[in-house]
Amino acid sequence: MTSPKPVIDAVDFFYLSMPHINLDVDGSQDALLVRVRSRNDEGWGECEAAPLPSIAAFFCPPSHGACLPVADAVIGAPLTVPADIDAIYQMARVGSERLAQAIHVLSGVEMACWDLLGKRLQEPAWALLGQKVSHPKTPYASQLFGETPALTLEKARHTRSSGYRAAKFGWGSFGQDLEQDRDQLMAAREGLGPDTFLLVDAGCIWRGPTAVEDAAHRRTLLEDANVHWLEEPFTHHDRVAYRNFARQYPEIRLAGGESAVNEEDAVALMHEANLRFLQIDAGCIGGLGPSRRLAIEAHAADCQFVNHTFTSDLALAASLAPFADHESHNLAEYPAELSELGAAIAGRSISPDANGEIAIPDRPGIGVDVNTANLSTYQRPVQITIDNQILYQSPSICENPA
Repeated sequence: MTSPKPVIDAVDFFYLSMPHINLDVDGSQDALLVRVRSRNDEGWGECEAAPLPSIAAFFCPPSHGACLPVADAVIGAPLTVPADIDAIYQMARVGSERLAQAIHVLSGVEMACWDLLGKRLQEPAWALLGQKVSHPKTPYASQLFGETPALTLEKARHTRSSGYRAAKFGWGSFGQDLEQDRDQLMAAREGLGPDTFLLVDAGCIWRGPTAVEDAAHRRTLLEDANVHWLEEPFTHHDRVAYRNFARQYPEIRLAGGESAVNEEDAVALMHEANLRFLQIDAGCIGGLGPSRRLAIEAHAADCQFVNHTFTSDLALAASLAPFADHESHNLAEYPAELSELGAAIAGRSISPDANGEIAIPDRPGIGVDVNTANLSTYQRPVQITIDNQILYQSPSICENPA
């Protein structure tokens, strides 16, 4: 008698958080880890999203036929070949189309499915995505501007002495004062030296009718500092501002994409905003499958695909898999300043080598282990109750599943 195909038996969520959340734009202060279980196998993923509403989107009661819980597409679904993961993704996109948070929780679940299937088939996730080879990437040390130019200079010098060939500075007060912006950019360039790539993340700072004009005031500063790209100068919805700026100042290369709400939105942004670099976060775009399709789309459009990652090395490894075989798309975001929580999740599992490059893990699955023993102090137990009945209760992250 033929054994039934393995299916997804359970999905567990772990809401992790630092004791205090500040208002810095730093998404590594909390995390939502996902564990998918099938028979004796398990896989891990990470959502780049607010944990509590994401958990609720997986288990919530249906509101109508296009607003179903994501669980309906996942629990009991076969998981034996890569096509099974795409089938889960497509079913969830249809059944939970009107559930705004669905794509975020689906991202972590889909990621965990690739990890589980890779371990089951003894293949790295990037190979299961259809790639024959994995090329190393040049990591750019992603970090925030210092509170002062002097602190930015210190951070830039440390980055250069650590062997990085590229670095990104962003957010803070950048974009609010022209003179301060000049000092920050010059400090970053001085600390990095003339040969290190300098990338700048404006954090959607310029908005409204003067957005293009405000960004244009920094054009000379960006050129003087030899900035390789300007990231998210405008909100991702303001395609007109992107397009107008790109047409007027083609010498300033624009990057964006992390704020895209799904893969269709990312494609539209890439073309309508004239992006030169498409930055995709596998933890919120839908997972590895959509990220892989976007990497192929970007390559065809002569737009360089770049991962977006600022949390843990679990998320980093997953975000690198979709463009492993793109040798010319060689820049990769690298969270150089892991938060306490980010470091606890998976440690420093991916590090630059003597050439300043990082290798994409070739172990089965995503290729990074979650340090569950380190995470109990960060876990926030979740219980969702409706009509006095428990709809969901999170297990302890340190306990072995039954």
